[in-house]
Amino acid sequence: MLPLAPPVHHHHPGLCAAAPAPSPQGRSPPPLRARSRLRCRPGRTPAVAARARPPSARAGETETSAADDDASSASSSGGSVLSFLCPLLKFIGGGDPSQERNDFVEVTTSSLSSLARLPWGSSVSTSSGNAPTLQLYEFEACPFCRRVREAMTELDLSAEVYPCPKGSLRHRDVVKKIGGKEQFPLLVDASNGVTMYESGDIVKYLFRQYGQGKNPSFGLLERSPLRVLIIGYRNNILTTMLIQNTFQDSTVMLDKFPVIFGCSQGWVPTLLRAGRGMTLWNKAGVVPEDKLELFSFENNTFARIVREALCELEVPYILQNVGEGSSKTDLLQRISGSKQVPYLIDPNTGFQSGDHKKILSYLFQQYSTTG
Repeated sequence: MLPLAPPVHHHHPGLCAAAPAPSPQGRSPPPLRARSRLRCRPGRTPAVAARARPPSARAGETETSAADDDASSASSSGGSVLSFLCPLLKFIGGGDPSQERNDFVEVTTSSLSSLARLPWGSSVSTSSGNAPTLQLYEFEACPFCRRVREAMTELDLSAEVYPCPKGSLRHRDVVKKIGGKEQFPLLVDASNGVTMYESGDIVKYLFRQYGQGKNPSFGLLERSPLRVLIIGYRNNILTTMLIQNTFQDSTVMLDKFPVIFGCSQGWVPTLLRAGRGMTLWNKAGVVPEDKLELFSFENNTFARIVREALCELEVPYILQNVGEGSSKTDLLQRISGSKQVPYLIDPNTGFQSGDHKKILSYLFQQYSTTG
């Protein structure tokens, strides 16, 4: 198992005023310049992984770190559905993600995914000012993780993202050490000493802590108006059922039927994207010395494709959310000459690009064990 690279913060100098996040080691990252310091680490060093562990929640913070029984049941059932769907979606998606793709299909399915999740994760509802950079352990295809990322876009928050795809070589092991179980998403807010699972609890915590008094919209929570088409086998008969269930557990009847469609619960992108951003690519394993930096917002068609690749490569990165109305828009324009996302910066090599196809080609070449 490969070790997790020590979490070195890399921020563009102009970003500091908007979202200061001091390095936990108390030292500044190297300036952006062309260099290649990539390492492929075949062995695992427990001491390094331990150093990467963020602080746990303090004993007095059980209110924000403990999940209620219903939320735990929802995540557990959802995880079972993902386990069921993962090999099926991988088979349907097919192909090597590093090979040239049909861009029409990629953009179309990602665009439909964005339409399915409108309006969530597209614009800033309130700015949290000088909020710290959070740490998020998640994987792109997970619908529960998606709602947390949508909330971060709406709150104009930045995050250190540690992708945890199925087959993870590093970050899933770290999650177990932090919280004692392999469950996603996991949020670490080191500035407040909070570590917590459960997407619903995380969303409510983020809005309570950084939302300037605003409450999360219904689509960001696990309990929400729900119309869901369910297809599955029961008593050896293929059955289709439409359930309308308002403000009830989103995992109703998941023990009998796998969920195939559920707009308000965030499953559509997972299905339309055929499991992209779900499993580790078999040639992944190169660990960047410094974290990459991605300007993105959650519901952007092209940024989604780039985030999926970063997840499949298990490459940690700093996520700068730049939804409509973001305080970081002017900075993005100064850096890239445009307000368009995605825009990727790799401080290890000096690579910078806002073209999703060029970014994909670069990532799979630079961060493969055979590249």
